[in-house]
Amino acid sequence: MSKKQIRQEFLTGERALFAGKELEIYDSIFDQGESPLKESRDIALYGCMFRWKYPLWYCKNIKAVDCTWFEMARAGVWYTENVEVSNAVIEATKNFRRCDGLTLNHVRFVNAAETLWHCRGVTMTEVVAKGDYFALDCENLTLDHFELVGNYSFDGVKNMTIRNSRLLSKDAFWNTENVTVYDSFISGEYLGWNAKNLTLVNCTVESLQGMCYIDSLVMKNCKLINTTLAFEYSTVEADIASRIDSVMNPSGGFIKADSIGELILQKDCIDPERTTIVCRS
Repeated sequence: MSKKQIRQEFLTGERALFAGKELEIYDSIFDQGESPLKESRDIALYGCMFRWKYPLWYCKNIKAVDCTWFEMARAGVWYTENVEVSNAVIEATKNFRRCDGLTLNHVRFVNAAETLWHCRGVTMTEVVAKGDYFALDCENLTLDHFELVGNYSFDGVKNMTIRNSRLLSKDAFWNTENVTVYDSFISGEYLGWNAKNLTLVNCTVESLQGMCYIDSLVMKNCKLINTTLAFEYSTVEADIASRIDSVMNPSGGFIKADSIGELILQKDCIDPERTTIVCRS
């Protein structure tokens, strides 16, 4: 049975297509009127524009291609299962909350403030985002070629892999568990505090007081540029392919680097014998 098609419609009013099922919607505009597709199932959207609030809540099996969420389409996709969005520009804030099964491919978040909260099963490829508090308390994420400008990102995230990405983000990865980052650049103060099982591989990091209060930090072939007071109260396995400007009071493990500009080991705070430190030069 083929899906019903809707083409070039200008849809207004609250719940314009409420509880829609098996629809293909082309080049249509959802304007003033909240919740136009609330409680919908098996919907495919092509070249559509959302101009008003809460367009996709409590939905299942949604595909959106070449679509645009304008500024007033805030809180756009909440409580929705199996969502695939590709080639989209999203201007609205607070998009994607408590979604389960979310795929984003080539998506640009113009204002990503408070976006992607409490979601599970997230895959993102070639996504660009600007805004604070991105991806709060999410689980099971895979990111590739992700670019972020925004502070306090990924707070409370569990089970995430990031590859080939660039993050300009103060306080990134706080309170996280089981996060691995490959081949990426990270710049921001206080990186990774209170995390558990944080692994960085082939990464370049720039951070004031970065990587502190971490239970099991692993760094493999990473560069630390302008990074000071690192590793305080962290258990560390760090093989650093550069100089470290300063290290302060690691709790235990080993640190290998080209050199360390300043090493601070306060016996009244930590046991220096628990950390092995090797400088190649």
